[in-house]
Amino acid sequence: MKRLKYYLLNQSSPNYNDIYEGKMIMPAGVNTEYHNDSTYWDDEIAYSITRTNKTVPDKPTVEIKIPIDLILESDNIILSDDLYIFKDVVADCMLRMFIPYIEQLNELNDNRSRTYKENGHYFIYEPNGKILKRNTSYFNIVNRRYYINKSKNTISIPEKNLIDKQPKRCICIMLQIQLPHNNIKKTLQMLTKDLPNAVDSYIMQFDMDKLNIAISLAKKQAEIRQWLTKSEYCTFIANGSILPRYKGTDLPLDTAIPFISPKKAEIEISGIKGMGIKRGVTIITGGGYSGKSTVLDAISSGIYSHINGDGRELVITDETAVKISAEDGRSIKNVNISPFIKWLPNGDTSNFSTEHASGSTSQAANIMEAVNSNSKLLLIDEDKSATNFMIRDSIMKKLIEKEPIIPFTDRVNELYNQKDVSTILIIGGSSEYLSVADRVYMMENYMLLDVTDKAKALCINLQNKSKIEKTSWEYKRILLSKGFTSYPENSGTERLEVSELGFIKIGDETINIKMLHDIITKEQINALAFIIRKLEISKSNDYINIDKNIEDLYKEIEKEGVDVLYSNFFTTCGRFLDLPRKQEVLAVINRMRKISFVK
Repeated sequence: MKRLKYYLLNQSSPNYNDIYEGKMIMPAGVNTEYHNDSTYWDDEIAYSITRTNKTVPDKPTVEIKIPIDLILESDNIILSDDLYIFKDVVADCMLRMFIPYIEQLNELNDNRSRTYKENGHYFIYEPNGKILKRNTSYFNIVNRRYYINKSKNTISIPEKNLIDKQPKRCICIMLQIQLPHNNIKKTLQMLTKDLPNAVDSYIMQFDMDKLNIAISLAKKQAEIRQWLTKSEYCTFIANGSILPRYKGTDLPLDTAIPFISPKKAEIEISGIKGMGIKRGVTIITGGGYSGKSTVLDAISSGIYSHINGDGRELVITDETAVKISAEDGRSIKNVNISPFIKWLPNGDTSNFSTEHASGSTSQAANIMEAVNSNSKLLLIDEDKSATNFMIRDSIMKKLIEKEPIIPFTDRVNELYNQKDVSTILIIGGSSEYLSVADRVYMMENYMLLDVTDKAKALCINLQNKSKIEKTSWEYKRILLSKGFTSYPENSGTERLEVSELGFIKIGDETINIKMLHDIITKEQINALAFIIRKLEISKSNDYINIDKNIEDLYKEIEKEGVDVLYSNFFTTCGRFLDLPRKQEVLAVINRMRKISFVK
């Protein structure tokens, strides 16, 4: 920290350029050598300081890089296989355990009569109950300091055998620090004393029991996920799970009734009993306010792993599941919606495009795009669906003979039989789906009951549904490079913005992603914006194999970390990033209005 103190006490500009440049001088006879390093060391712990963006020079990003062997005893952990296999879980747990130390610093530092800019403040990412790959906490191999500090910003570089240069595996935790305006003394206190002291306390008081519990849970979750991929089931809900949330938050409702599986649906995986929902067509019904949508929300959240105590930590769902709804007004480009829309007055439904989709055409496109992104499970709530897309009873079929819409009831079984895509539906107002369902469950007094036999008996006397020809679920299209750009027309400067209202602005595009239900953090939206930008600037010809490019980018992220996406050129995009699924990347691209595809 000696160099950092020197730069702060002798800074040449109010923009803290010296700490970002980290210029070091090495006298070498007549010719002086200059080195730049904005990483500062407190014994073995590194503090890398970078500029967040050009508009906030007084709010740097600080990455704390702690050698893992300072925290974890080699005879106690899991330093090898478990640490690597569950690295995202371990990194998540370590971040959560560090948060209280930063909160304590803020409690001691904050003054309610002053703003953060006047007083200074530490900002650390506080995740919800889900475990995601992040740039705020991750593992990396970090090189050791190669120089020795002399006086001021002067260094010397010793012989190789005089300094340990072996890289070390480190947990890297990111935070931002608002430096107090015009108060170097307090800035020094925050950066060079308080923060290192908090890190030292974190290391000394590290709770191995919490980490072991997190890894033990991760193993169970992984076993269940692996079992699901090889089984006839798409979802598992463990007995005792707490599904309802507290007042719109991500926290469990303390007064909720623990989930209990219907006896006929109960299975056991890795010693854990709960409800297994088989692949195929499943209906969950019940009266108003019975909790049936809460069950679907929990199933939907099961695409992600949850922390211990969330209540849904053993709710595990096929990772490719997509929540589907109507989305009036969205853009659709060259999508085959003919399985559901036979004809339209002004368009070819096998290669359909519109700037303002209706409820039915948008829901048809959402399903086809999900299938095309290799989703194997659709989650649908009738309350968020287009009624004319979901059902049309036998009397209306007789009355309206020339109807272009083929209701989802007529395709849902075919979708499973032909494409192996299962569907879980929340239905409360129509019996049309009872006859096509493989299973029917009913919520009653916040308990789920198996009423399949009763539902089938009620459907015996119903008229058979109309027979329709099998359809083609395939559509191939190639994204054109023209229009897929982060540069506005006639501009040499990129544009990338993220709005808290659910919009990504890139180039001339304003993309509405409010109806992408599987995006669960604003940090995922930040990452999505940078992913789209990265895909756009990496294009190399007129035609883009977008699936391959996304796959290649995710391989790069796996190798280099999520922060490889970030650029501090853009001032309205958040610094903290959570990695979304590839399905959401495709979903954002599908909603762009300036792009074009060819078949």
